[in-house]
Amino acid sequence: MTKMLTREGNAPPMDSPAAASGARRSEALPRVHLADLDRRIPGPPAPIDAGRTSGSPWEPVAWLLEKARPQSRDPRRYLLVLRFALLNVVGFALLGAAYAQGLVDRVIVADPTYLCVLIFVVFLGGLGICARKVWQTSRELNSLRERDPAGESAAMPHLAPLLGRSAESRANLAGATRLRLSHRIAIVRNIGNTLVLLGLIGTVLGFIVALSGVDPARAADISAITPMVATLISGMSTALYTTLVGAVLNVWLMANHQLLASGTVKLIAALVERAEDHARG
Repeated sequence: MTKMLTREGNAPPMDSPAAASGARRSEALPRVHLADLDRRIPGPPAPIDAGRTSGSPWEPVAWLLEKARPQSRDPRRYLLVLRFALLNVVGFALLGAAYAQGLVDRVIVADPTYLCVLIFVVFLGGLGICARKVWQTSRELNSLRERDPAGESAAMPHLAPLLGRSAESRANLAGATRLRLSHRIAIVRNIGNTLVLLGLIGTVLGFIVALSGVDPARAADISAITPMVATLISGMSTALYTTLVGAVLNVWLMANHQLLASGTVKLIAALVERAEDHARG
C-alpha cells in the first residue's frame, strides 16, 4: 500500500510538461478505426456444404481431403483408352501426310471399281467397334482396380458368377469367362481379316479388268494396241492398289485388336484375382 502511494506521489500531474509530451506522442501514433480492422481481418470461411453442420474447425480440411481422394486413384485409370487414342492419332497423322502428298487421290482415281473406298469404310466400322470395346474393357478394369463397391457395376456381370464358389468351380467358370470375353473382341479380328479378303477380291477384279481389254485378234492392229495397254494398266492399278489398301488397313486394325486383346487378358486376370481374394476373405 505504501509503495502504491509512493508511485502515485511520484507520477507527474496532468498539467505538467511530462504529461503534455506524453499526450503529444499518443496523438502522433496512427489511428486505426474499427471499420479498417473489420476490413483487414478475414472473416470465417463460408460454409462449404449447406447440409453440413460446422462441428469441428477441421471440417473444411476434411472436406478438401474428401474431394481430393477421387483424384488420387490408380494412375493406370483409362490407360488402355489413352494407348488406343495415341495409336490412332499416329495412324491418322500418317494418313493425313499421305493425303497431303496426293497419294490418297492417286489411289481413288486409279481404282474405277471404288473397292478401296469400300475397304476404308469397312475399316472405319471396325475401328468404331474396337473403340467401343476398348472403352468397355477400360471401365471394367477401373472398377476392379479401385475396389469400390459403387463402381463394380461395370465388371459385376463377369465377377458375380465367380464369387462364393469352390476352387474347382472358380477354375471352370474362369475358363468360361475367358472364352466369353475372347468371343466379345473376335469381331474386330474378323473385320481385319475381311479387309485382306476385300483386297484380294480387288486383286482378282483388277486382273479381270486388265485382261478384258486384251484382244488377240487385234494384236496386229497398231491403233488397237493403245486402248489395250490403257485397259491393262488400269486393271493392274486396281489390283495393286486394292491389295495395298487392304493390307495396310488390316495392319492398322490388327494393331488395335492386339491392344484390345492385351486389355482383355488383364481384365480376366483381375477377375480371377478378385474372386480369389473374395474366397480368402
